[in-house]
Amino acid sequence: MAGPVRDQWAQWLLERRFGGDPGQREKHLGYLIPWRDRILENAAVQRGETFLDVGAGDGLIAFGALDLVGEDGRIILSDISQDLLDHARSLAEKMDVADRCEFLLAPADDLSALGCASVDVVTTRSVLIYVEGKRRAFEEFFRVLKPGGRISLFEPINRFNTVAWSAESGLYMGYDVTPVKDLAVRVQAIYERIQPRDTDPMLNFDERDLLTHAQEVGFEEIHLEYRADITQGNHLFSGEGPGWELLLTSSGNPKIPTLEEAMNEALKPEEIERFTAHLRPLVERNESKGMSAVAYLWAIK
Repeated sequence: MAGPVRDQWAQWLLERRFGGDPGQREKHLGYLIPWRDRILENAAVQRGETFLDVGAGDGLIAFGALDLVGEDGRIILSDISQDLLDHARSLAEKMDVADRCEFLLAPADDLSALGCASVDVVTTRSVLIYVEGKRRAFEEFFRVLKPGGRISLFEPINRFNTVAWSAESGLYMGYDVTPVKDLAVRVQAIYERIQPRDTDPMLNFDERDLLTHAQEVGFEEIHLEYRADITQGNHLFSGEGPGWELLLTSSGNPKIPTLEEAMNEALKPEEIERFTAHLRPLVERNESKGMSAVAYLWAIK
């Protein structure tokens, strides 16, 4: 029996990000927990407060805040995906906390369903990277916060690692593809057509833009922490597990195809065979360069 039909956001968050492998999903969740805890720590959540998680997804941050706001607190999960809100509501019912949660269908840059000065805390994790109007989103965060309210944000800074995905340099997804660079360039072109490096919301900003937006909308006490790492190997493919199959069947974000889909679109069968023959052993030996950068921003109204 076929599974439920979901929108692109729910499909990615619940399935395509992990290549449909529940084990990889659990592994990735363990990787996210420290980020969640840091976001909540920076938010300085207090008992009895109203907590808004924007782009709540499957509720990782929002449900993590339940104990912090206590029985008298209120949790609002907002998202642009009704499917994800339905999924989060189902989880809340299973945890017997649905009566303490509200579910709001809304984009980050239009929270008009919420009144001015109506919440104490706003959090996001990897949400603004999908928002074209980031300045407008900050304006909305500021508007809905009460005086003394806090924002606590986490965003990947993908501009940092663009070079790691540049097949023209012979380095694709962190792997040395020099012998098959002609093929890698064509595969990469599939992704760049969907997400141009200079204009896509995931790639056209950095941590300084986040700080500027926070200042310009009116936040006065602002803190920013930026971290960049260049490592050997990919944490997702380390240790036991189907590294090649995961790379082949997972998607890096909701907008883009899997590597398998991109290869099928860009290459002929014999070219896929040549590309795979070179790349697969590198993946299985985890011979990649990892490049990543993230920013935490927290501020008080």
